[in-house]
Amino acid sequence: MSAFKSISLVALLIIAVILIFAATKPDEFRVERSITIKAPAEKIFPLMNDLHSFGQWSPYEKVDPAMKRTYSGPQSGKGAVYAWEGNDSIGHGRMEIVESTPPSLVTIKLDFFKPFEAHNTAEFKLQPSAEGTVVTWAMFGPAPYMSKVMTVFFSMDKMVGGQFEEGLNNLKALVEK
Repeated sequence: MSAFKSISLVALLIIAVILIFAATKPDEFRVERSITIKAPAEKIFPLMNDLHSFGQWSPYEKVDPAMKRTYSGPQSGKGAVYAWEGNDSIGHGRMEIVESTPPSLVTIKLDFFKPFEAHNTAEFKLQPSAEGTVVTWAMFGPAPYMSKVMTVFFSMDKMVGGQFEEGLNNLKALVEK
C-alpha cells in the first residue's frame, strides 16, 4: 500500500470516529451560571425584563459597538422584542420575552440567524437568599448534528458560560454600586 493510501485511510478513519462520537452527544444542551447579588429581586428584575437595559450589563453589547439595534413591542415584559445586526463576531439575531413573572422569572425566545442559525431559550431566574438574590442565567435548546460535531472540538459550556459569568458580574456591579 502506498504512503498516500495509508495516510488517506487513517484520515478517513479519524473523520469517521469524530462523526460517530458526535452522534453520541445529547440532543439538547444547557449552559447555566449563577451569582448572588446583594439586592432584592425587585431591584434586579427590571434590568432583565426591559430589553433596552441589556446594554448596561450584557457582555455581548461591547463585542460590536457599531451594532444596529431595533426594539419593538411593549417597552418591557411579555412581547418586548430586541433585534440586532452586527459584525461577524456578533452576527444577526432576535430576542423576544415570552414569559415575565415579576420579580422572579424572564424567559426569552432567542433566535440567531447569522453567522449560524439556531433557535434557543434564554432564562433569567431570581431567587431570594440570605445574602440578597441568586440570579441564574441559562440558555438551552436543541443540539442539531452539526452542533454536536462542533462540541467535539469546542466546549459550549466554557465559551458561553464565560460570557454569562461576565454578564452576571457586570449586572452585580451595576446593581450593587
